[in-house]
Amino acid sequence: MAKKATSLKVAKIASKILRDGRTSKASKTVAASALSQREKKK
Repeated sequence: MAKKATSLKVAKIASKILRDGRTSKASKTVAASALSQREKKK
């Protein structure tokens, strides 16, 4: 499994995309994928 994770900056942008009702389904899919690859807080 890859050790790469989404950066905090990208995660914040992805979160905004998911909360915005005007974005497309494809955009939300990509944003959700990015957030799912974010490292979990410990």
